[in-house]
Amino acid sequence: MALAVGASYFSPIALKPRATFASPVSCSGGNHALEAALVRRAAELADKSAGFTSPHPNVGCLVVSGGGGGDVVGEGYLYAQGTKPAEVQAVEAAGERCRGGAAFLNLEPGDCHGDRTAVSALVQAGITRVVLGMRHPLKHLRGNAIRELRGQGLQVDVLGEDLQSKIIEEAQKACRIVNAPLVYRAASRVPFSVLKYAMTLDGKIAASSGHAAWISSKKSRSRVFELRGRSDAIVVGGNTVRRDDPRLTARHGGGHLPMRIVMTQTLDLPEEANLWDISEVSTIVVTQRGAKKNFQKYLASKGVEVVEFDILNPRDVMEYFYDRGYLSILWECGGTLAASAISSGVIHKVFAFVAPKIIGGKHAPSPVGELGMVEMSQALDLIDVCYEQVGPDMLVSGFLQPIPDLTPVIPSADETSAIDPTVTPYDSSIIFFYKTWDPYGAFSNFSPHPIQMRDENGNYATWSTVEHYYQAHKYVGVDNPLARACVEDIKCAKSPEEAARMGRSVQRRHPDLVRSDWESVKIDLMYRALKTKFSIYPHLNNMLLSTAGSVLVEASPHDLFWGGGREGEGLNYLGRLLMQLRSEFLGESSATSESSILAA
Repeated sequence: MALAVGASYFSPIALKPRATFASPVSCSGGNHALEAALVRRAAELADKSAGFTSPHPNVGCLVVSGGGGGDVVGEGYLYAQGTKPAEVQAVEAAGERCRGGAAFLNLEPGDCHGDRTAVSALVQAGITRVVLGMRHPLKHLRGNAIRELRGQGLQVDVLGEDLQSKIIEEAQKACRIVNAPLVYRAASRVPFSVLKYAMTLDGKIAASSGHAAWISSKKSRSRVFELRGRSDAIVVGGNTVRRDDPRLTARHGGGHLPMRIVMTQTLDLPEEANLWDISEVSTIVVTQRGAKKNFQKYLASKGVEVVEFDILNPRDVMEYFYDRGYLSILWECGGTLAASAISSGVIHKVFAFVAPKIIGGKHAPSPVGELGMVEMSQALDLIDVCYEQVGPDMLVSGFLQPIPDLTPVIPSADETSAIDPTVTPYDSSIIFFYKTWDPYGAFSNFSPHPIQMRDENGNYATWSTVEHYYQAHKYVGVDNPLARACVEDIKCAKSPEEAARMGRSVQRRHPDLVRSDWESVKIDLMYRALKTKFSIYPHLNNMLLSTAGSVLVEASPHDLFWGGGREGEGLNYLGRLLMQLRSEFLGESSATSESSILAA
């Protein structure tokens, strides 16, 4: 058990440090204590991006002069998937001082986009040694950068493999914790889930009357807002909606707004609720199939998405949101739903705020309901427990499940066929892509490949990603200063996720700002942007052509236009356009080859 006072930078609840460059760390020679300190600093840097844009791995990089025996001369961290890599930022900050130096990273560089930007930056800068806190947890990326760096003549040391000691183990753990959501998601195929609750000293989350405001202090509530901002979504049950009418926003001055998810079997919910206001952030209600169809229609009229399950349980719900690409989920539910989630094995970590108050009450609710345990020996022990005083409250946090093995066993094709005889090698090949961490993630509109497109005046303008271009063009040409401002705001968005959030939010709140011909032009506009992207990047063109004979499906379960839908009911227009583009490129290639033969 680890005993800590005060959260570290890479703790999932820690406040984001605002400094952009730390005091230089002096190095008098290679030793494990120093190596560990530098890698831990990389983990602290990586944690700066948590909660700004999700999903993405948290990556930090330090450049140290003299092969690791000098001073820290450059630092950087990945703000979001699709922005400048941490390695590039660090070597740019260090400049010529990179020559003969060492780079310390908490995570092996990933290649989600078909290029080698991060690796190339380290090699071209003259770095001679790279120290990594851990290999990449995603199997199709794991070890790729290590092999390439070593192939370029750089010395690569990985904590726990090439460097081993007790202090190295602690640094390695820091690297795993800062990317715990990605590690858990890769191993367990459900999003990383955190259960948060506030209770009195005698274990109550509300009075017998149900009144619960406020158990914890203002400082504790601020930390909860911080935790929300680091999550993709917040889950509550129907009781919480009926009793508390929560907003579930992240009022902490930064970070993205998490999706709100309501789990209810009966759909017995009030017609008026803060969660039905989706002007700033969306709400999804998950329920049992067939529940209160009229109320489902009412929620749909408010813009609230309703998803039905044959049998509503936390495991199926989390597997569904895994398929939707969610990385981290915060559970702020009552005791009944909390017990069900724990029993289903989907809760990975617990944050308990304990207030120095006693309220009593035989029927006052507790944070976790019935788990079916009758002996204390059956109690669930937290792992890596930390204690921190937050104002007058005590924050107790720890993992319910150990951080998984980074090498999960994935069945081979033969094993899969033995398990399910309907799967045969003769089926049509289908390539699914969705998030930029997928093997074909470069097909996503969110991949970090800038494009140059002509504007309405015939001049070329640069867009950070296809998604930036697509979202902004909902408002191009509209004779309204708000529409013009929206275009500029989207164009300047730091990441494609932010550009998408801006474009969709304005479309929901101000449909009058959307160009009148949008529905008729959006497919052609997307095709032109995709053609530009795959024309100017040879490695992307080769990746697309390599899929010849395969069906391309954007595996977005909730986008029924561009994506494939949850059960294949979507139109999959993005996949269609990519296949159309592939055919066009292959046709051009065949025509070029035929011309060459005729000329010969």
